[in-house]
Amino acid sequence: MMKVYLTSTLVGLTLFLQGCGNSEAHTSNAISAAEYKGSGSVTYGIAETTTENLFPKGGRIAEVGTIKSINGETAWVVPAQVNFTNSAIPFAPDLYNDYGQKYKNGQAALDALSEQQIIEIDDDGEVVTAYIFADNYFEMYINGIAVGKDPVPFTKFNSSIVQFKVKKPFDIAILAVDWEENLGTGTESNRGASAHPGDGGVVAVFKDADNQIIAITDSTWKAQNYYTSPISNLSCLSETGTSRLSTQCSIKATNDASVLYGVHWPIPTGWEKQGYDDSQWPAASTFSNDTVGVDNKKSYTNFTDIFDNADQDAQFIWSTNLNLDNKILLRKTVAQ
Repeated sequence: MMKVYLTSTLVGLTLFLQGCGNSEAHTSNAISAAEYKGSGSVTYGIAETTTENLFPKGGRIAEVGTIKSINGETAWVVPAQVNFTNSAIPFAPDLYNDYGQKYKNGQAALDALSEQQIIEIDDDGEVVTAYIFADNYFEMYINGIAVGKDPVPFTKFNSSIVQFKVKKPFDIAILAVDWEENLGTGTESNRGASAHPGDGGVVAVFKDADNQIIAITDSTWKAQNYYTSPISNLSCLSETGTSRLSTQCSIKATNDASVLYGVHWPIPTGWEKQGYDDSQWPAASTFSNDTVGVDNKKSYTNFTDIFDNADQDAQFIWSTNLNLDNKILLRKTVAQ
């Protein structure tokens, strides 16, 4: 009984300190947070900014922040702990980038690459070329070795090309992040609202040295979510096996991000390594071009012959909720 009492007290105190403008609403939120039975760590309200802007040239401000869980036990980096400023991890060369190179087609981007940009995994391997479009940010690892990170963390939307030398079989691991403007709430200014849920999505095509497709993003990939927000009522969340589900939650926008919850899970050690056991992860969910909204983006439409190949059409993948899940790990083994 003492444990339950202390938890409820901490929850209520946290919400009280964040504002007393609506005592009934805060009481309701305290009860909701205390009754959350899921495996995640719950946060409430807007995070504290720790990095004002990773990419000042960008269309939206790419802030990074921290927020403490309601129980005070954990501080979470939002939207994600990334390696954008880590010089040891190379920026992926451009397919199309409003702040860099804007190639008209994939061949032009390929021709512009140099041998020095090929990341060597195996010295006796084959050169593989990856084409990737991420909404918004990605970091890609092959057998645990970083081969490229997105040069634009938020907007404008860009696409990239990465080359690496590897032997089959090999493991692809991608950290994908849907960035946010209202830190800790998964929201941005959009469609007349100051706190509108964002949306994610990753599409990629991998070709061998003979220009043959050896892998595409589809439902055979694994996808696990590690950060869900915005959540207005925690009772909408559920878990089935290892699936962290928010499909019953509202995606309605608001003008007050301070009353929104986030739910977080720790990233597992070694997730990017070759042979990491992802067998219990959920399968990736797939989404159409229309759902993701890429038909007006040259960073995608200039390369539809690659992404929408008539015989092997790569699909946008994410976890089950394109709107509310914000930090996703994706994995795929490319067989011999």
